[in-house]
Amino acid sequence: MELSELSGAVEDDISEIVLDGSVPVVYSTELSSTEGVDVKIVVMNNVTLDGVIQAPGRADEDTRGGFAYGGWASQNIDEPDPEIGAAMGVRMSQSDGLLFGRRTYEDLMTTWNARGGMFKDALNAAQKYVVSQTLTDPLPWPNSKVIAGNVVEAVADLRSRPGRELHIMGSGQLIETLVAHQLVDEFLLMIFPVVLGSGRRLFAGDTYAELDLVGAKATQSGVVIATYRAKSA
Repeated sequence: MELSELSGAVEDDISEIVLDGSVPVVYSTELSSTEGVDVKIVVMNNVTLDGVIQAPGRADEDTRGGFAYGGWASQNIDEPDPEIGAAMGVRMSQSDGLLFGRRTYEDLMTTWNARGGMFKDALNAAQKYVVSQTLTDPLPWPNSKVIAGNVVEAVADLRSRPGRELHIMGSGQLIETLVAHQLVDEFLLMIFPVVLGSGRRLFAGDTYAELDLVGAKATQSGVVIATYRAKSA
């Protein structure tokens, strides 16, 4: 079961779970006009107990740094977890689009356009903002726009517009940059009961953030679904 990786590739074990949930995956092709309410930036990712977000979906997803534990999320639950799918589906129903780093965008779109199916159609229909200093418009997949130059200013501008939510999946380096500039409003984290001891982490280096826990639920598979909100949000 799969979604989008977490630190640069595709997170292959949650997206299909989402499709099995009761909430349909529907993305907007443009920012909604929600008068008086600015867009929220929401991170939605799998994470281990020790904070690793690298390659949860499959062994070859992201082997940077010699990472040898790819596929840890799918290996640590016996069956697709409908509670994870439901939680993801609820947030996706509030989405006005997706915000990706280059690596996540390319891997996610390549994987799902090759695979086909409902999630492919939803991804292609969604508005996608891709942070990259090497890619240029037009991008090969529809409804995709490059954010280059000053990424912090560009994302701050998106966040100041009226609308609902922009979702980040994967894109570890982008998340780190946005957290450092107080541009992430919420985190929806699926915390898996596994410790890896190595791999790229959700929060690394000198990252500092103050968060409030606004929701938490333990699923039957042992995953904790936790929602954190930035104190300034």
